[in-house]
Amino acid sequence: MAFRPALMPLRTEADDATLVGLGCAPFGNLFSAVDDDQCAATVARAIDHGVRFFDTAPHYGAGESERRLGRALADVARDRVCIATKVGREILDEDGRAAAVGAVGASTGPDLSADGVLRSVEGSLRRLGTDRIDLLYLHDPLDVDEALSTAMPVLDQLRAEGVVRAIGVGMVWPEPLTRFVRESDPDVVMIAGRTTLLDHTGEGELLPAARERGVGVIAAGVFNSGILVDPIGSPYFDYREASTDMQQRARRMAEIAADAGVRLSDAAVHYALRLAGVDAVVVGARTPDEVDAFVANVAADVPEHLWEDLARV
Repeated sequence: MAFRPALMPLRTEADDATLVGLGCAPFGNLFSAVDDDQCAATVARAIDHGVRFFDTAPHYGAGESERRLGRALADVARDRVCIATKVGREILDEDGRAAAVGAVGASTGPDLSADGVLRSVEGSLRRLGTDRIDLLYLHDPLDVDEALSTAMPVLDQLRAEGVVRAIGVGMVWPEPLTRFVRESDPDVVMIAGRTTLLDHTGEGELLPAARERGVGVIAAGVFNSGILVDPIGSPYFDYREASTDMQQRARRMAEIAADAGVRLSDAAVHYALRLAGVDAVVVGARTPDEVDAFVANVAADVPEHLWEDLARV
């Protein structure tokens, strides 16, 4: 299965690419530590399953995620994969000073300046061990006006020069992301956690605006931090314990999904993929088993009546 037309700038030579990308934030030791070999095995399992799209960022582990992804892809033909990374955060060393370009640091801080964007790209290319980036996102900019006036023109320039194949913006909140769709020229936007079974706020203005402008949409955070995988064992929404009401809703959704013969996580992935305007889903994984799980989510046969049943919740 290949990427849909809106993501043509990200097409690889692989005709068997799935509509799911591997999110590499866990490679930056998000929540728990991982090692290089574990990350390499996770990437290898993803490739075995036909996953060809890999999403990382300097912010993930202050460069560690990019370094580990680059190492894991070192022996993979470059034209067989799409690599997305981000700008807008400066990597800092333990003293809070700018780390050397291409180094892994201790933390990150915001930097939307033109020079900061260019330094960030150079550092990402070094850590990833590649000569190009397929998709370059602006990463959760706090000041939208500044980002539109300073950072986005640099991304436009990098795309025109062929340093990157496509540009975009990745954010949690749909309202400012809609501004980028309407006031700049991204190829793709990524919306995290707002096109899910529990949070539909990305569907109000963002998806229609993206369709109108011909902008591709990638959905991330489709499990809302875990509650849509295991609402009892992992009742977290946006990295915090979910409210009692939300936990009850998720548990009821899990029961309804089970009655239909699918897991709640299957429904969570398919919900995002079936939305008009959503072109792909990115799911984070830190182990090969987690890759197996989300690939199984995509392969699951979800009955059409389930959506009406879940909507009642």
